[in-house]
Amino acid sequence: MRGGTSGGVKIIGAGFGRTGTFSLKNALDDIGLGPCYHMFEVRQRPQDSAVWEAAGKGEAVDWHALLADYRAIVDWPGAAFYVDLMRAYPDANVILTLRDPEQWYESASTTIYPRSNPSAEELAERSPEDRDRAHMIQTVVWQNTFGGRFTDKSHALAVYNAHIEDVKQRVPPDKLLMYDPRDGWEPLCAFLGIPVPATPYPYLNSRDEFLGRQLRNNAQDKA
Repeated sequence: MRGGTSGGVKIIGAGFGRTGTFSLKNALDDIGLGPCYHMFEVRQRPQDSAVWEAAGKGEAVDWHALLADYRAIVDWPGAAFYVDLMRAYPDANVILTLRDPEQWYESASTTIYPRSNPSAEELAERSPEDRDRAHMIQTVVWQNTFGGRFTDKSHALAVYNAHIEDVKQRVPPDKLLMYDPRDGWEPLCAFLGIPVPATPYPYLNSRDEFLGRQLRNNAQDKA
């Protein structure tokens, strides 16, 4: 694999949530380049919310301690700190997942945005860990990244497109893969320098899957 196979993070995902990041996480796990950190990890590791919250406030973070068990990181909250992660892991390659901006906004506004912006009544019914996670996402994603204006579609799309240009400017071309997950294994494996698996690419976490899981998680949080 490009960048070697020793310990530490080797893949940094710079793509926003709802650009195929969960599919990419599972793809990396499937081809032996995991474990891969994703927002879902914060649900399993609730103590991480405080660390990401601190990072969102500009406080110093020990990335090597936070990600000691991982070889890759994709999705938010990591995507918001891809520059810091590049400094911490200078040998890592960067994957920028891409999606049509209009489709991305429609998906994000009907899935992750309402999930992490509950009403006061809904928040009161959630577990302390889920409240901490929602607050962290509010800080790192909706406030820091979108300036509290995600519901302003034109502003959100401008932020999305500016982020893509920022990544292209900051990441050396030979260390960056601009990746549409719909293209499957071939461009990903070519970039990583590994054979294409015989198994299908794991297209996961559609809108229906996300919303169904949200209903189950809400029930658990109220239990």
